[in-house]
Amino acid sequence: MTSNLNWWKGGIIYQIYPRSYMDSNGDGVGDLKGITSKLDYVASLGVDAIWLSPIFTSPMKDFGYDVSDYRDIDPMFGSLSDFKNMVNRAHELGLKVMVDQVISHSSDQHPWFEESRQDKTNPKADWYVWADPKPDGSPPNNWLSIFGGSAWKWDSRRLQYYLHNFLESQPDLNFHNPEVRQASLDNMRFWLDLGVDGFRLDTVNFYFHSQGLEDNPPVPSGEPKTMGAPHDNPYTYQRHVYDLSRPENLDFLKEMRRMMDEYPGTTTVGEIGDDFPLERMAQYTSGGDKLHMAYTFDLLNKPHSPEYIRNVLKNMNEIVGDGWPCWALSNHDVVRVSTRWGEGQDAQAYPLIAMALILSLRGSVCLYQGEELGLPESDVPFERIQDPYGIPLWPVFKGRDGCRTPMVWENSAQGGFSSVEPWLPVDARHLPMSVAEQEAKADSLLHKVRNLIKWRQQQPELVNGELQLLDVNNEQLVAFVRSYEGSNVAVVLNMTGETQAAQLTVPYGEVLQGHGFLSALKAGELELPPYQACYVRLA
Repeated sequence: MTSNLNWWKGGIIYQIYPRSYMDSNGDGVGDLKGITSKLDYVASLGVDAIWLSPIFTSPMKDFGYDVSDYRDIDPMFGSLSDFKNMVNRAHELGLKVMVDQVISHSSDQHPWFEESRQDKTNPKADWYVWADPKPDGSPPNNWLSIFGGSAWKWDSRRLQYYLHNFLESQPDLNFHNPEVRQASLDNMRFWLDLGVDGFRLDTVNFYFHSQGLEDNPPVPSGEPKTMGAPHDNPYTYQRHVYDLSRPENLDFLKEMRRMMDEYPGTTTVGEIGDDFPLERMAQYTSGGDKLHMAYTFDLLNKPHSPEYIRNVLKNMNEIVGDGWPCWALSNHDVVRVSTRWGEGQDAQAYPLIAMALILSLRGSVCLYQGEELGLPESDVPFERIQDPYGIPLWPVFKGRDGCRTPMVWENSAQGGFSSVEPWLPVDARHLPMSVAEQEAKADSLLHKVRNLIKWRQQQPELVNGELQLLDVNNEQLVAFVRSYEGSNVAVVLNMTGETQAAQLTVPYGEVLQGHGFLSALKAGELELPPYQACYVRLA
């Protein structure tokens, strides 16, 4: 569909959460050798790339999103040699490899921070965000941590506070310091030189803060709260004007892009959690000189009515312009879409129509491990909860462990993931949905997803085309047209459990086949059974 250098544009990226994909050494935790052993399976799905959540050396207080060495593999996952072997095998199979980069903050065990906190005059003194207390000893301002409480932690050595947007053990780096920016780019270059094809950039709009340390204002009454955090989290009560999404970030992203351009065929996808995410996506991905693509939480939240989805697409068209989105319905931070959107729906049919939605939108796609199996969210008991985000907010918010439980490869003890009890429990409901069980059934969701992906990859309109909403005189349907090089394909999706009728008032030609969905079109009248899609080439 695209030149090899632009594989990412319209590409499908399969996200692997390494701790939970495959345990090769029987310690209950997934690892690189385990991932390598399953790459043939990933390639069989027809995706373009894999993205690995963090595998770097870390005390694992936030499961790798607290990095203590940006240039080495945590022994839990293996070695640099194991990583190189995995990359080589992926490339042999035609898969690109993307790795997480968590550069807005480090672990408090990183040597940079251990030096920085010693005093105010050491060479790394200004590498993190330090600030004096108010005269009464309280924190410098009202900024909050996403994980709860103040975003400031007192340090008795420097007699100052340091900023942490997440855990206290995740101090924020000071990107106003050019040495920090250069060191971060140098660390990324290390992995590019090892052959990786791109990066997923964690919290890409968090790199800079306002040096004036002004208080954030409250969210005005009636206005939407920030996405990416539960609405019962006080973090969402503030309008995040001064602690993130600062204008200086744009210059740094341009600097990063210049480096990436030295490695043709590589790419970046940024995670954006913001009060106005689509505006930020437009800023960060437009013009071809910053991020290649970005994703927001617009389709990773609970709302999913046809009207909501249409509004997201409408806003995307109006706001993002020539920017490029990367869509996801599930990932390691949110409740799995089979539960979040599909609760009360047909457990076999709903995941496939949700997959059809994301595979038909303008942009690239991230699929999360197990999404191809239709796995529901796991209910992890409190005593097994590992996520530091979930423990203090329990039981209203149960953390992110429910989407991070082990991948199920077979219907047996521990789901074929490990020979021992894993770090998170295997959900018994997942076992009949395992890879082996679904491979053995010709009409399984896995086979349907694989077929749908293969078909989609052969449709240039769906991979590269522009998108315009289409009115089909039925508010229960999501409909749009994808256009590419003079060819137009209408996409009509029925994500409800009831048969829906639609009217195609535009001239049309053939109804495309091969995707696995059922519909009937006669004289412009379209009938869509529950959870079905129709693709029609327009005249």
